[in-house]
This record gives sequence, C-alpha cells and structure tokens, in this order.
Amino acid sequence: MMKKTGADLAVHALEEIGVRRTFGIPGVHNTELYDALARSDKITPYLVTHELGGAFMADGLSRTSNEVGTLVIVPGAGTTHALSGIAEAFLDGIPMIVISGGIRTDSGRAYQLHDIDQEKMLEPVTKAFFRPTSHAEIVPAIFDAFDIATSGVPGPAFVEIPVNLQLFRGEVESLPRYADWSLDGRASAGPLASGRAGEAATVAGADAAARTATDAAAIESAVDLLTRAKRPGIFVGWGAVDATAYTAQLADRLVAPVATTLQGLSAFPYSHAFHTGVGFGPASVPAAQEAFKDCDCLLAVGVRFSELGTGSYGLPVPKNLIHVDIDPSVFDRNYTAAVKIAGDAADVLGRMDVSLAGFRSPRQASDLASRIAKHKQRYAAGWLESAARERVSPGHFFRSLRETLPDDSFVVADDGIHTFLTAELYPVNRPRGFISPTDFNAMGYAVPAAIGTRMGNPDRPVAAIVGDGAFLMTGMELITAVTHSVGVVVFVFHDGELGQISQFQQIPLNRKTCTVLGDLDVGGVARATGCAFFTLASTGDIPEVVSKACTMASEGRPVLVDVHIDYSRKTQLTKGVVQTNLKRFPLGEKARFVGRAAKRHLFKPED
Repeated sequence: MMKKTGADLAVHALEEIGVRRTFGIPGVHNTELYDALARSDKITPYLVTHELGGAFMADGLSRTSNEVGTLVIVPGAGTTHALSGIAEAFLDGIPMIVISGGIRTDSGRAYQLHDIDQEKMLEPVTKAFFRPTSHAEIVPAIFDAFDIATSGVPGPAFVEIPVNLQLFRGEVESLPRYADWSLDGRASAGPLASGRAGEAATVAGADAAARTATDAAAIESAVDLLTRAKRPGIFVGWGAVDATAYTAQLADRLVAPVATTLQGLSAFPYSHAFHTGVGFGPASVPAAQEAFKDCDCLLAVGVRFSELGTGSYGLPVPKNLIHVDIDPSVFDRNYTAAVKIAGDAADVLGRMDVSLAGFRSPRQASDLASRIAKHKQRYAAGWLESAARERVSPGHFFRSLRETLPDDSFVVADDGIHTFLTAELYPVNRPRGFISPTDFNAMGYAVPAAIGTRMGNPDRPVAAIVGDGAFLMTGMELITAVTHSVGVVVFVFHDGELGQISQFQQIPLNRKTCTVLGDLDVGGVARATGCAFFTLASTGDIPEVVSKACTMASEGRPVLVDVHIDYSRKTQLTKGVVQTNLKRFPLGEKARFVGRAAKRHLFKPED
C-alpha cells in the first residue's frame, strides 16, 4: 500500500494513456491538479483564454494527430464554457478526455461554489461520465474514460474528481500501468461510471461476435448490387477518413465517382480522377451532379446522412443503398438501406475489395475521368473570370493558397460562407488535411482548433480560414499561440457581416437584422496578441501576401491576415440548400415567401 494525493494519481493516469498536453484554466477546484501537472516531465499544461477555446484546441489535436485532446477545467462555469466544444466533438465523433474538479464531498455542506449536477448537464454530449468516490477509483476512471472515448464511435468522456480527493492523500495498492489494463477488468461495469459506459461496453462485446457471420453475407449482397449496377457511386464521410486507399481501390475497380460529406472532405483525394466534391445533390458542384446523375447503386461509408452532409437532405439517394458505418444506430434514420453493414470502414472496404478482385467494370475509366475533369475545370474557371479590384476574389485566393501550401498541410475552416468556399475551391489531397465544425456547427472553432492542430503537427503547416464574426468569438486565443510560438496563419475573411446568415436574410427579406458587425480592427487584435499582421485588400496582392504569411508562420510566428473578401458570388451549396428547402414548403407558405421577397425587392422594406 502507498499514499498518494488524487491529483498525483490523475496525472499518473494521464501520463499512462499518452497525454502530452492539456488545455484549460486553473481555479479553486483544480489547483492541485495543475500543481501536479507542473511536476510532470511528460505533460505540458497550456493556459487558454476561455475554456471554449481549450475545447476546440483539444478537438483539433485529436482530429489531426495520434494524441487525444485533453481538457483540465474547473466545474460549473468552466464546464459550461467548454460545453460547445465538447458537444462539437460528440456529434462529430472526435475523442476527447475532460478532467474537471468537483466540489468537496467530505464537508456535508450544501450550496458550495460551482455546485451543479454536471452529470445531468453533460449526459446528451458525452459517452461516459465518471465521479470517483475514493483515491483507488481515480486511475481506473481515467483509464476507462480513455478506452470509451477512443473506441467505437469516438467522443468525449468526462471525469469529475472531487477537490478533497485531489488535495488529500489516500491509500492505493499500486500505481496501475495502462499497458497492463485489460478490458475485462474495467471499472465501468461497476458503480463508478454512469450506466451509459457499462452498457456501451457490454453491447459492443455482444454485437461483435454475432456480427461476423452476418457481415460476410451482407458484404456478398453489397458486392452483388455493385457489380450489377449500371452507374454505381461512392459517398464517404469522416468515418472513412482512414480508409482512403481502400476507397480508391474500390472506385477504380467499379469505375465509380466518389463524393464526400463536408466533414469527410479529406476522406478522398481531390487529385483522384473520380473525385467529384462535397455531396451530389442540388447543393453540390456540377461535377458531382453530372457524375452521379442516374446513380442506381450507392455505397455510403462512414456517413450518417446528416443535414449538413446531405445539403439539407437534398441527396437523390437510390433504392439500392449500401450503408457501412461503425455505429448501427445510424442505419435507416434518414434513408432506408438495402444492405446495412456495421463495422470499421477500412475492414469492410478491404473485404469488399477482396471479393471484387476478379471484377472488370464494363464502364470506361477514361470517359468518367474526362467528364469529371471537364466540369471541375469549368467550375474553377468561373470563380477566376472576374475579380473585384477593391476586394479579394475567393477563386484567386484559394488557388494561391493551394499553390503556396504543401500537400501535407492542414486547413482549418470555421462555420460560415468561407467554409463552403473552402470546400468548393481548395483541393485537399491528404487524409485529415481539412477539418471544420460540422454537425454541432459551432462558430469560433477555427483559431483554437488550428492552434491545437499545429501543436500536434509541429512540422506541418496549418492555415485557418475564419469569418470575422467567428473570429470575434475566439480570436484572442492567438495569445496562446504567441506565448508558445505556435506558427499558424489565420486568414480572417472580413466582410463586416455574419455573411452566411445575412445572405439568407437578404434574398427573401431584403434586409439584415443583427447580422451587420461593428467596426473590427483586425490589425488591433494582432497588436494586442503579438501576432505578425498583413492586410490583403485586393486580388492583385494575393500571391505576395499569402506567400509571406505562410513563410513567417513556418518559422514559428503566428500570423494574422485581414482578407477583404468578396462574397458577391454565392457557393453552390448555399444556392442548393435554399432551393431544396423552398421546394419543401407547403404551397401556400411557398407563395407567401416568394411574394414577400418580390415585394421587398421592389419596394423599400418596412422598418
């Protein structure tokens, strides 16, 4: 037996599971944790300006490296501040460990500082919640949290450690090693974890054995549908981001076009001849719409057919849908599948590829490739035709950025018009080379996520694309980058509005309510945080400014670029989503909306 403080036990557990950095802010309920982190020779704690920024840093680290992003925060306000980042990770399937302090459990007092039931608050957005009641439970709780966060569909797991356990020493038999930790001995089967964790582990174990025989038959059925199809297509999401090679092999064998979800943009390389872009419905670019026209069999892998991933459910999904996902609960939720296969994308696609080894498609690869290339080139050229002299053309900007950054770079986009511009105009060729908030769709993501990404990938360039509205939310996190010499370049697309929503307002309403921003001095933020700064005011200056900014960031200095963007041309995704949703309106309401828009564009809107 030995005596250890709970803080020391927690840090030991974090070291064992491979945590090398934490993000957060110290406070009354985690001071001992931070003191223990300061003594660690393996973990560096990073102070952030806001727990939301810390959560996004952890998210970016998890999405783009082998590290699992970890937060160390105070309970109550620290947790609610971080909640949007935790929810983003939960809905996007990103592993995260959150270590929170907790109120004293030995005082018998009520109404303590930060006294709130965190488990109830976090239940919808975490995979598991742990609240150790003794020193002996702390290390197993963190080991369990790591196992749960990184298994199945990844996501956040939360551990609340009461401050009295952190402060005082307690007896433990030993310091367990994670390498010796077995799933059979996991504490989550007992009272330590919330019921969700134990139930998930039990179901996963039972399903795995029963699924093997079923999968073999399902794969044969899927292969049969694909080989008999006249115009098969492939649709991949983030769940297939590590199965790119298998997807490419299947696309080549089947001579099938490949589209991605927005989150899964990097799950298939732009450079592949059969890559068509994001989606394949009205909200997709012409290359995708043409290549998937009359698609009679769709292989969908690692996708949930969510609202953003489908262009507001506008995809023309064929009856012969083969749906592959590690989470069987997603099947038949929005589109009914003819064949459902629950499993890891790489494993399932690899087995499909073996079954298709002798298949020769009757379709000509050169024909499909040339049609896709023609539409891609035509669409890109359209964005280069005209360039406003006093603003920055998106087409020219992204062409220059692509020419400047090497293929192994990361581009981190926030939420807004710039997200869709990036998806349509910036070619991504490496898995995880593009990340963005998707299903939770939280603004403020890009700056901190880019910092976390560069921390986990110090030898690879990282560029953030963020609208001015989103930048106002978390832009001060750049001081964290400056303090630690994290060389990211942040391009602020500055139009003075919440661009995506103001466009949605302008079309039917002809007025903008609460979407026009105050006068933002981006250079002032650069001076306040210590960033290098450039202004990009016109299309002609793009190559020089982009090159200088990226070079300076590669040398370890954060760079902020004020991009006076021209948003006058709408993305295909924006136009397609508006079209799709309007078609769904009841006839009477559709007439009302169209009539109101016409009236307001003819006459001055009422005040």
